Amino acid sequence: MASQPSFDDAVWQTARRCTNGNCVEVAYRDGHVAVRNSKAGPSDSIVVFTQHEWTTFLDAVRNGEFSPADEVTEGM
Repeated sequence: MASQPSFDDAVWQTARRCTNGNCVEVAYRDGHVAVRNSKAGPSDSIVVFTQHEWTTFLDAVRNGEFSPADEVTEGM
């Protein structure tokens, strides 16, 4: 498995729809995408994906694959 790049000095981007400061941020480097909470500090955890994994995840979100089914939410 290839090593992940360091994101210590990364430029983090916040989602355009973020209005309350409690959002997801992403940073891109060397074919990898890092994701963190916007309130995270430099020593807090990040999750790193390959560019392919990130693109696959975004496609799944756009296609509604993570939307709860009606029958699941009815019982809650």
